[in-house]
Amino acid sequence: KDFVAFQQAAGWAANTKFAGDMRVRQETIDVDGEPDFTGSRNKDRQRIRARLGAFSKPNPEVETGIQVASGNSADRRSTNQDMNDYFDKKSVWLDLAYINYTPVAVPGLKAFAGKMKQPWMSMGDVIWDGDINPEGLAASYTKKDGTTTFFGTGGYFVLKDAVDSEGYEIDNDLGMYQLQGGVAFDVTDSARWTLGASLYDFNNDKYGSTSSFRANGNTTDKFGLGEIFTQLDVIGLPLPLSLYGQYVQNYESRDFGTFEDGGEDTAFLVGFRTNIAGVSFDYNYRDVEANAVVGGFTDSDFAVGYTNSSGHKLKLKYDFMKNFSIGATYFMAESDAVSSQKLKNVDADTLHLDLEAKF
Repeated sequence: KDFVAFQQAAGWAANTKFAGDMRVRQETIDVDGEPDFTGSRNKDRQRIRARLGAFSKPNPEVETGIQVASGNSADRRSTNQDMNDYFDKKSVWLDLAYINYTPVAVPGLKAFAGKMKQPWMSMGDVIWDGDINPEGLAASYTKKDGTTTFFGTGGYFVLKDAVDSEGYEIDNDLGMYQLQGGVAFDVTDSARWTLGASLYDFNNDKYGSTSSFRANGNTTDKFGLGEIFTQLDVIGLPLPLSLYGQYVQNYESRDFGTFEDGGEDTAFLVGFRTNIAGVSFDYNYRDVEANAVVGGFTDSDFAVGYTNSSGHKLKLKYDFMKNFSIGATYFMAESDAVSSQKLKNVDADTLHLDLEAKF
């Protein structure tokens, strides 16, 4: 009797799991023409990343998640912390805090509220840096029909409260409406194709209200992003192969100096992944025009996080023990926006060397 009572009282513990990871990184950034001074975009530094999450199911239909992470600041695009400042203790930030409702009566449906992992599918990091965890409400749905899977997501996400200074109604918030739909199906017995499209539409993103939202190479004050993406996974070859890509256009782009339609509003990425002798290999090429995406949300490592850039990303990773890997990532970019000296066609190269353990 006492044991049964204990189990009932501590039932949450049986339905809770802890997960996290720890990474140590050597990072080298070299931007041509960048002077060596305090605040320079050139870096040669050692960094750590630590994340720890608790994920619990208080009942069969509800999951809650809380995760903390390291970081030099509250920067949405990074959980890296510099090894610096005479062994001072490091900051910890709230990185995830969400509720996920999965109704048994509607298989395939998930509803999210809070600060969550990105609920949409991404085939590249042109629009979204992988460290960004959006905040708001979202729902996703998947349905299988034989070997075909249909998927979709939609949501509303809060960016800034009352940017209009005309009251605190939701109509005056800077927010994002998101919608995505797609399908994955077998082309042959050895190939599977995924196709999808996304919309990310921002309201109240106008000049004077979004100075921290418009950044890193953008010359527009309006954003509405349309995306198409695809991936082809092939098995049965001597090596596994995935081909992937995305195309993005900011259909709301305008020049915030003249308030006329602006150009420089498209981006694309194409790449492939494989595995050779246990080494995972990921390569992509991208071209991101100045106003194609939100500069404050795009990948923070490629071209040091700036739009108006193009070039290559190559990533190698080797798991030489269970849950323990070594990796290297090289970003080779050319940019018209990254130079603090306002130089054009600047080479911006970044090298990451990583040790990572997961648990």
